[in-house]
Amino acid sequence: MLRRTTFLSVLSIAACSLALLLAFRGTRLNAQFVPGNNDVIARPAPQTPGFDRTITTNNEQLIAQGRQVFRYDTFGDEAFWGDTLKLHQAIAGSANGGVGPGVSPKTALAVGLKVDMDALPAAVVSAIKAGQVNLDDPKTTLTLLQLNSVVGVTGRFSPTGQLTSIGIQCALCHSTVDDAFAPGIGHRLDGWPNRDLNVGAIVALSPDLSSVDSLLGVDDATTRKVLASWGPGKFDASLFMDGKAFRPDGSPAATLIPPAFGLAGVNLHTFTGWGSVTYWNAFVANLEMHGQGNFTDSRLADPVQFPVAARAGFGRVRHDPDLVTPKLAALHAYQLSIPAPTPPAGSFNSAAAARGATLFAGKAQCSSCHVPPLFTEPGWNMHAATDIGIDDFQAQRSPEKKYRTTPLKGLFAHAKGGFYHDGRYATLLDVVNHYNGFLSLGLTDQEKGDLVEYLKSL
Repeated sequence: MLRRTTFLSVLSIAACSLALLLAFRGTRLNAQFVPGNNDVIARPAPQTPGFDRTITTNNEQLIAQGRQVFRYDTFGDEAFWGDTLKLHQAIAGSANGGVGPGVSPKTALAVGLKVDMDALPAAVVSAIKAGQVNLDDPKTTLTLLQLNSVVGVTGRFSPTGQLTSIGIQCALCHSTVDDAFAPGIGHRLDGWPNRDLNVGAIVALSPDLSSVDSLLGVDDATTRKVLASWGPGKFDASLFMDGKAFRPDGSPAATLIPPAFGLAGVNLHTFTGWGSVTYWNAFVANLEMHGQGNFTDSRLADPVQFPVAARAGFGRVRHDPDLVTPKLAALHAYQLSIPAPTPPAGSFNSAAAARGATLFAGKAQCSSCHVPPLFTEPGWNMHAATDIGIDDFQAQRSPEKKYRTTPLKGLFAHAKGGFYHDGRYATLLDVVNHYNGFLSLGLTDQEKGDLVEYLKSL
């Protein structure tokens, strides 16, 4: 009896041991291996597949909603662009119930506005191809607006077809088209900066800029002079904060329109920081687009650094209903989902780019700040002007008074207008030459060329 009991006990212990071993092995099979780490982190298999589906569905819905917001939502800014500036009257022209000569499609394209060809009915496309559409007639512009085909611009029409107001969207500055149909007419490219867009010239079309004059504390002629100074692809978001329209050397203080792609994992959105991607969305929607929402930033109450913003109360803006805040989450999700575009085939020398990659991570010291694969610092990605060898004028206009390390992917998509915040370097070679001198890198001409080809390949 003793031997039978002992035998059964041994079997029981063995069975328990086997069960524990199998359980352990099962956990190991469901574990996750962390690259670069010899340890395996044991994590039980998910027990809530239903919630996994909830996450996926939520993500898909946010992106779809965010795309709609990015492309078509005005946040109620018609109250500013239409009711206050009366820009719609200048677009329509006197022949169509507005004022002045009006804005024809040719004029609209000349100031950088884009047309979404996918929003055009087949009959309209055929008529344009056949030369049956008068592109010199402002009435044609009104038709394009009624078709919701002008990227980043929405027209409001009366039942009789008269343009009664105008609003703008994020896509106005941060989308372009691929010119598949004609220059300025093609498929949308969301997130690509519109470096053809002459924001100043468009705003200057407004027959009534008195509200802008009052905000800046200047006369109308001065406001229009400032707007005319910006040129294509530039906008001065800080002007309505500090009133500084020109640099100390007399050149315009406007900066290049930045891309809105490749921002996933990137801490700050703009050249001089200011805040996160979603902060900047709220800032622009409320303070630049003049949407009807809520916004808070106590830094803008500083009358020394931001006299215009402090005087206007931009540090705390409130509207009821709030047409901005409920849309920020979806807008954020969509922007983070936009990848940086891949350089076109044949646009760079592959062999030279491979050599340049080695230089980027070594002799040229680029990766010390432009850390792959984000190509900006993970974490706090801000630097004093002295760190990068340039003046601090634009940095001083921001709360942090520093410059952000710009992500480098998709550089080809925003090369027009130059590089750095103000386009001071016309080419990538100019950028490389700057750092070669500033950091005493000792790069040869071939090494510089290889580094440029690598940057073009990102």
